[in-house]
Amino acid sequence: MKYFSIIITCFFIFSCQQKTSSEYDENLVNEYKSDDYGMKKYVMAFLKRGPNRELTNDEANALQTAHLNNINKMAEEGKLVLAGPFFGDGEIRGIYIFNVESIQEAEALTNTDPAIRAGSLTMELKEWYGSAALMAIPNLHKKLEKRNVAEGGK
Repeated sequence: MKYFSIIITCFFIFSCQQKTSSEYDENLVNEYKSDDYGMKKYVMAFLKRGPNRELTNDEANALQTAHLNNINKMAEEGKLVLAGPFFGDGEIRGIYIFNVESIQEAEALTNTDPAIRAGSLTMELKEWYGSAALMAIPNLHKKLEKRNVAEGGK
């Protein structure tokens, strides 16, 4: 019985130790720059309705095309992980999730957006801690995208 108690105690101690996931991939950790929890810091931009909304249809369409082209450019540079609009007509129009180290860097990138520069949108930036797996979205999206959103109905 004494040996049985020792074996059970040892089993319990070893089973309580932290384990590395069997699917852990150090190459992805290095590529995505994740921490031990598979997480990393991003900066999220909430794009809000701006003061300059008085545009003709042609101006609005041209501005939207330039806005979408800028999104594609930031994504190709690896700085923009995720972007998209919200449904409805609320004050917050969409989000960007940036793969950057600081709010200042995200602000500089957001200020390249023609809709921000035109005053059609404003931004609010927040640091955010989320899954490093988001870094896989741009490459995965390319496999799902039949047409580029910046091309619209063309």
